[in-house]
Amino acid sequence: MNIPFPFESMLVFSSLGVMLLIGVLLRAKVGFFQHFLIPGCLIGGVLGLILMNTGAVRLSVSDLETFAYHFFNISFISVGLTPDRERRENPKPRTDTFKAPLWMALTQSAVFPLQAIVGGGIVALFGFAGIKLFPTFGFFAPLGFEEGPGQALSMGKVWQGFGFEHATTIGLTFAAVGFFFAFFVGVPLVNWGIRKGLTSHGSGDLPRGFSTGLIPQDQKREVAGRLPFHSGNVDSLAFQTALVGLVYLLAYLFVKYVGFIVPADVAAILWGFFFIFGLAIAMGIRRIMAALGIEHLIDDGIQRRVTGWSVDFLIVATVTAIQLTVVWQYILPISVMSLASGAVTTFVVVYLGKRIWSYNLERTVAVYGTVTGTVSTGLLLLRIADPEFKTPAAIDLALMNVFSIPSIGFFLVLVNAPLWWHWSLGTTLMVFLAFMIAALGLIRLLKFWGPPKF
Repeated sequence: MNIPFPFESMLVFSSLGVMLLIGVLLRAKVGFFQHFLIPGCLIGGVLGLILMNTGAVRLSVSDLETFAYHFFNISFISVGLTPDRERRENPKPRTDTFKAPLWMALTQSAVFPLQAIVGGGIVALFGFAGIKLFPTFGFFAPLGFEEGPGQALSMGKVWQGFGFEHATTIGLTFAAVGFFFAFFVGVPLVNWGIRKGLTSHGSGDLPRGFSTGLIPQDQKREVAGRLPFHSGNVDSLAFQTALVGLVYLLAYLFVKYVGFIVPADVAAILWGFFFIFGLAIAMGIRRIMAALGIEHLIDDGIQRRVTGWSVDFLIVATVTAIQLTVVWQYILPISVMSLASGAVTTFVVVYLGKRIWSYNLERTVAVYGTVTGTVSTGLLLLRIADPEFKTPAAIDLALMNVFSIPSIGFFLVLVNAPLWWHWSLGTTLMVFLAFMIAALGLIRLLKFWGPPKF
């Protein structure tokens, strides 16, 4: 039968929707998921992962990664467009507007070299044992854990040109393992904090609706948003999403045309930071509308729904795209590096997170999700602790990326030092060590490292 229109993209989106619906149903019915507060999007993503890797469902991995990439960008554009509810309810300005994002960025800048040192050190140990690995093999630990599958894949393609066989597959594997740490260590960490009453907008007593994920019919439900437009003119949801579309187009044009005036390698990296440009432009659009006296046309409730919607589908697409078969070929070095990196990362982030001044749990789990997966997994963990993004942690997480651009950008160059500049592995690791010490020293010097709060 001749189908007059292409359906591939919509079928991928529909498949993600079906898996999300099944995940929501399983969360509502299965006690195990309720006990650990596993989000429906994560359950649906794991289901998709199983179906994809057993061959029961066949979806294009490239399409899944594309959807995940765009959902990720949309989530941060929406965050940037959302008016600050806390500022409206409490006109007194925050004293830590840049303090918290800077702490997050310094923590991320300490963990990246830590993971690189662990991975590179294990490569050296395997070399002493007679198992020769490519010099940059261990640097996939920070690339996969912190930068996610996109950066790991792009760097893997570069390294394959230097003779690193199966580099793209190995990069994806580390990214997959990083996600597992984020989900199966991070989610129980959030649950533990919630049960201990460490959240800023909740208590240790969890209502039934929070456990099942379904608000009971007889319980008062929060309003999703207000309608700033008459429906005879334009639907308010259409206007809010149109703003997201405007910002997306402006960010696309900015990255595209800047790419014409910078080296090709830099231009490729810029697409990986698309969400930062989208966030900055979104915040700029919101400020322009405020200056014109029309910021009230942006409804924070609806924009938060757009953010939550994109994060849900982002997680389903990301987890479904993981290919488990690549793990087996390099199971020993990947297992050793991943377990070691995951263990030290968990210790350092929790240790530092216990010693900041406020919103300890929210900011800790947001950073932990970021340094074991991507910023999107940081948002997922944050969403469990702060379902309505009422704390400033979501904005802090977004601004963190602005502060961390110089250090992370330098680290993405430094992982190539053994190939581009013919540095020894030991020299490269010593430079990483110096930057890790500097980041931790700044945390201490700026008094972001106080007595433990829990």
